[in-house]
Amino acid sequence: MTAPDLQRLLVPRTVALIGSGTWTDAVAAGARTLGFPGDIWRVHPTRASQPGATYFRSVDELPAGPDTAFIAAPNHEVPAIAASLARRGAGGFVCFSSGFAETAMPAGLQLSRELEQAAGDLPFLGPNCYGMVNFFDRVALWPDQVVGASPERGVALISQSGTIALTLMFNDRSLPIGYLLTVGNQTCLAAEDLIDVLSEDRRVTAFGLYLEGVKDAAKFARAVDKARARGKPIAVVKSGRTEAASRTARSHTGALSGADAVFDAYCAQAGIARCETLSTLCETLKIFHGGGPLSGRRVVVMGASGGDMAMTADVSRHLALEFPSFPPDTTARMSAIVGERVTVANPFDVHTYLWFQHAALRQLFDEVFRSEVDAVGFTLDCPPAANADDSAYTAVIEQFAAASQGAKPRGVFISSLPETAGRSVRQLCIASSLVPLQGQREALEALHLAAAVGEAWRDGTPPLLSRPLRPARPVLTLDEHAGKAALGAFGLQVPRSQVVPAPQAAAAAAAAVGCPVAIKATGAGLEHKTELGGVLLGVRNAEQAAAAGTRLAALSDEVLVEQLIDDGIAEILVGITVDEQFGQVLLIGSGGVQAELWQDTVTLLPPWSRESIATALRRLKVSALLDGYRGQPAGDVEALIDAILAIGRYAAAHRDTLVELDVNPIIVRPRGAGAIAVDVLIRKAEEP
Repeated sequence: MTAPDLQRLLVPRTVALIGSGTWTDAVAAGARTLGFPGDIWRVHPTRASQPGATYFRSVDELPAGPDTAFIAAPNHEVPAIAASLARRGAGGFVCFSSGFAETAMPAGLQLSRELEQAAGDLPFLGPNCYGMVNFFDRVALWPDQVVGASPERGVALISQSGTIALTLMFNDRSLPIGYLLTVGNQTCLAAEDLIDVLSEDRRVTAFGLYLEGVKDAAKFARAVDKARARGKPIAVVKSGRTEAASRTARSHTGALSGADAVFDAYCAQAGIARCETLSTLCETLKIFHGGGPLSGRRVVVMGASGGDMAMTADVSRHLALEFPSFPPDTTARMSAIVGERVTVANPFDVHTYLWFQHAALRQLFDEVFRSEVDAVGFTLDCPPAANADDSAYTAVIEQFAAASQGAKPRGVFISSLPETAGRSVRQLCIASSLVPLQGQREALEALHLAAAVGEAWRDGTPPLLSRPLRPARPVLTLDEHAGKAALGAFGLQVPRSQVVPAPQAAAAAAAAVGCPVAIKATGAGLEHKTELGGVLLGVRNAEQAAAAGTRLAALSDEVLVEQLIDDGIAEILVGITVDEQFGQVLLIGSGGVQAELWQDTVTLLPPWSRESIATALRRLKVSALLDGYRGQPAGDVEALIDAILAIGRYAAAHRDTLVELDVNPIIVRPRGAGAIAVDVLIRKAEEP
């Protein structure tokens, strides 16, 4: 879809309301409330015309093809209505009716197919969607109350849930909404289509999404890249964080790299703010609307309460915000202003000694806004203006706002509770280009997310979707020795080894490889050798090797005899899986079962670089061992990065056949000694 394709749907001059009187009456009322300037035509097979509402019996009786229509008819009638709209040359429609593919029943699926066929090239939202409101142009196709004004600039909200869209419309947070669009089943128009089109609307400042799933990951990625290129950041709430994996896990990588982890990784690399709650979504969008993502993570938060500042520090402990100390010269100047009883720190409790000394407060705020930080926040909770005198509070806010004018750091006002930043206070902030953030946790999370997006936009490379281009074929599993050989050809370091018949040749192989060795059962069906007792470590002589070969002969006809790596600093899991939507995904974590026990993993989409892998390693708990924990030697991190890049090269070269790859673990030896992959599992499709 392109912008002209959706112009009539999104900015109609004529609207047809088709079907149920109750729902379409609500749509008509909402359109009147918003001040829709065009014509509204009513379509119902039996309803009589009345003053102010002329009814037509069918679409064919309308004066012309409407720019858009709202369909609230029984679901089995919808395909025929869509066909009539297409025949009359309509611009599009909203399908409020339900009972289509969302039922997952044969009848509903069949109706969806019929609807798509009947609509042809006609764009539509739904089925099973609540409608849309274009506040910019005063268009409401919405079967409920319409609350909001027509802003000059605002955010576009796109939701798969009608109720959540309604909730967002009802927000009392001074979030300017330009578009509110629901997509329902996404049978025709999906979120990515709307992002693509609305990225070209200069009035749109940012996008807020509620998603239950992405219809077309490739189109979604292209739309996200387009929005980023246009300077329009995206914040999203996506359900499904706790959904169990839909496929059987054959490896640690498979168990850990679920679809939600992949979407999380995509958002982080693409520069999308993934929010946990609707409140954080709103606050993040307010920052985006007020000037885009933050340029960095360095913030100052100040207020007149030690309790507020203590809570700021506590709430931020899991966030990647930085609270730098003030330089000595700045500290000295600020101390001279606030007096010796006040400690200059960040977060900064300024106390209330200067509360009524507005000139001194302005001096203090000016000093703070000269700091080399990315945002300055002032925390204050105001009494309700309707029931109390808030003038002493607003006077302080005015001084803070004045100091923020022309300053490099972004200025934000933070209330600990959402309701203690009333409408008049928010209007004061907005008029002074301050972003009013409501709720301490939501505000700090929003600052963290806005900083993460700014960092990704500045330093990150947008992710690439590396998906198989060939159809699926039967899958085979390489034995461990073959898997190591395949990865070794791409530069992965593996132990010296021999595969020999069991039990008779085990002793000779151990001597040839050089004891101590590890001896393993090998062959088809032995993907989890350890659980079967198929791995024997620390074999130190020919006698032990012969005994090991005899023991393992019960599991396999051959054994893998390989060099024992016994000087490891840390064990690292590295794996590749193929997500159905986003393609190849790299997972890095603590080796063995520790990744699952500690939840110590990082997921990355390509492209993979030394820099992105080094950054990912620093996010792991096991990185403490790599750095040399409690006086122990540091690990060979550079060799580990080389190993991960080698695995990535293999994955890229086998994009169309690789199903799953699991290297668990890579043993990281002391710095300068390398990193060795001691266990490998590769599952790939058969070659054509």
